[in-house]
Amino acid sequence: MEKALKQNPSSCLKIVLFGPESSGKTTLATQLAAHFNAKWVPEYMRTYLELKWQKSKKTIEKKDLLPIARGHITDENKLASQTEKLLLLDTNMLQIKTYCEYYYNGWCPAQILEASQLHQYDYYFLTNVDIPWEKDNLRDSPNDRDKMFRIFEQQLIKNKTPYTILEGSKQERLANSIDIINTLIKHK
Repeated sequence: MEKALKQNPSSCLKIVLFGPESSGKTTLATQLAAHFNAKWVPEYMRTYLELKWQKSKKTIEKKDLLPIARGHITDENKLASQTEKLLLLDTNMLQIKTYCEYYYNGWCPAQILEASQLHQYDYYFLTNVDIPWEKDNLRDSPNDRDKMFRIFEQQLIKNKTPYTILEGSKQERLANSIDIINTLIKHK
């Protein structure tokens, strides 16, 4: 694997918020981080692409994928080294892989494919699309959300990944995820 995409070992509980655009991942990540007084890794892809949009009014291109993946794992490794308890991730390499394959007709850089299979996480929260889609400069698929949700779930099933689908109001999602995380912490 490309050294820049290597996930450093960590003893903390790693929870990934996973799912289609505008499905509440960032909102939930910030709520959970506040509740547990935990570190969370923001979605590097969003940060990278917002800056690109501000500079050039361009969206993602194939040449952006590896820099995005490198930026994400750099942030993840840094924050994982700062906690022994809990790390929340607003996306991960499997999410990047899923988007690559969707937007580029099954293609994804080999380095991202490999990293998505080797990186380890304890649990995934798959965020459903039962909340309103919010437009911004980067989101482009308001009509594909159900399809994307099924694609994301198939990735988790294919990889035999433990997950829970989070749906309902922000409060319901938060309460459900807090209960699950508390259980996971007890058994870690």
